[in-house]
Amino acid sequence: MLVHVTLEADGIVTIHHDWDKADAAKLTAPKMAWFIGEAKAPGVNPMPLSKRAFDICFALFLLIPLSFVMLAVALVLLILQGRPIFYAAHRMKTPDTPFTQWKFRTMLCKEGDFGATGAHKAWRITPMGRFLRRSRIDELPQLFNILIGDMSFVGPRPPLREYVERFPAVYAQVLHSRPGVTGLATLIYHRHEDRILARCKSARATEAAYYRRCLPAKLKIDLIYQRHRTLRLDLWILWRTLAIVIARKDERPRRRRRGKSYLPIGPSPRPVKSPSNGSKG
Repeated sequence: MLVHVTLEADGIVTIHHDWDKADAAKLTAPKMAWFIGEAKAPGVNPMPLSKRAFDICFALFLLIPLSFVMLAVALVLLILQGRPIFYAAHRMKTPDTPFTQWKFRTMLCKEGDFGATGAHKAWRITPMGRFLRRSRIDELPQLFNILIGDMSFVGPRPPLREYVERFPAVYAQVLHSRPGVTGLATLIYHRHEDRILARCKSARATEAAYYRRCLPAKLKIDLIYQRHRTLRLDLWILWRTLAIVIARKDERPRRRRRGKSYLPIGPSPRPVKSPSNGSKG
């Protein structure tokens, strides 16, 4: 699969892709050189203090009503699933600094579990877990990660150490922003990733598909976010994420022609006209 993502002058992100030519079970390591040069480019600034101040204030504001929701969810999970209530995921805050990301547990426990969730893990997702994942309620404990300073509301999704070690030049730029509960890549690629991984019937196929098809596209979008990061853009991403969770619709690109998609970026995106012969990408 070939993926190119570019930001055009009129505020449109262009994604060139071909999703279905490769068999996930036969995929090999991706060639990341097509944007390593961009990852090494200058001009990426560290996380500003205003972004951190917003994270703290907004997290405290949300914890007032959502603490009751989290308490109720914890009690329900304790009754229906037993302990542990939380899932502790080991992720990277910076290229050199690990941290523990907290979520409500949505799957049956299994020793040595790691990596992306494909079809081979679907049987382990509990009925309550499916609801928590669809509604994103399983992410609420990350408010404490935000207060501690391990995460932000908006940023790249926190990566595993192995991915950071595979692509150090890229993550050295991507992780200038603290990992986020949501982000530009999450907003526009999450459903694509779910569909790709849902076809993977083994751990090996899931890992290959994620490594070959999902990770390069997500990193490219994370680099674009890093270049154009503003508080207004963060607020727009938060708003669009909330709208998607409520409506259960994803921010999918619209195809104008085969292998080419367009989608808006920025706090006030202009409507994109649907082509007469287009289809959802």
